[in-house]
Formats: sequence, C-alpha cells, structure tokens
Amino acid sequence: MELSSYIVRIADKDTNALHELYEFINKNVYAYSLSILKNHDDALEVMQDTFITIYNNADKYENQDKPMAWILTITKNLSYMKLRKSKVTSDIDDLVFASNDNHDDKLLVKYLLDKLTKEEREIVILHVVNGFKFHEISKLLNLKLSTTLSKYHRAIKRIKEIVKEESI
Repeated sequence: MELSSYIVRIADKDTNALHELYEFINKNVYAYSLSILKNHDDALEVMQDTFITIYNNADKYENQDKPMAWILTITKNLSYMKLRKSKVTSDIDDLVFASNDNHDDKLLVKYLLDKLTKEEREIVILHVVNGFKFHEISKLLNLKLSTTLSKYHRAIKRIKEIVKEESI
C-alpha cells in the first residue's frame, strides 16, 4: 500500500492505518531521528511523537506525492526540538541499519557513523537507510544539491579511509 493512502485513512481517524503505517516505516523514522539525536531513548521518544503528530495532523496533509518527506520533516522538527530542550549529544546505541540484526555490524555502523559530522550522518542515513534521492535530501535539510552531494561523498570517503586504515 502506498504511504499517502495510509495518511488518508489516518485522517479519518483509522487507528488500524496508523498501526500499519507504524509497522511499515518505524525503523526509517527511528534511524533518522537517531541520526540527529544520537541517543536511543530520545530517538524512540521522537519516533512515538512523530506517529502521534501524524495521527493528529493527517487531515492537514496536502503533499500527496511526497508522504515520506512530510513524515521525516515532522521527525526532523521534533528531533531538533528535543535537542534544543535537552542538549543531548550522546551515543547512537541501537541503530537499525537496514534489517541487519548482527550486533557486531551494529557496533561497526555506530563506530563509523560517530566519525561523521551530524549533517553527514543525516545525509548518509537518509540516502542509505531511507532511500532518499539527493535532491530530496537537499530539500529536506535546506541545502544546495551540490552541498548535499559533496557532504555525502566526503562522508563515504571518510568511512572507506577508516575501514582501510583500521583494517575493519
């Protein structure tokens, strides 16, 4: 089912649609929030708040062709509000990277993402985990496309260098 159809059903206060949407995209929302907050508990809280906000505002959703961008904008705004309130910049505990459940891989991903700037981490997660195109990431983060591309390529280059230098 397409994301926008969930939102239409949620606008009619269909809680089953909210549950289905949650099951479909909760990992994406969590990963994006985690890339900003760098704290497992805070990211979980923002993820839950995102779905509450979706439920309460689905009737105001107008951008029918970009539902994930709308959802991640909500996530981004809630994450930054949380950051401003708590000034939290702690660890990236349990990043669910794709669908990999291997603990060693999670530790490696955490280690490598910690080597990136906050913005680079956001761009990499949006592209790799959430599958966003670079022009969509640019709009979401209010960056020029060239800036988004250079930050992404710089981040990937840094990750490759670390992997090579440290024989990971």
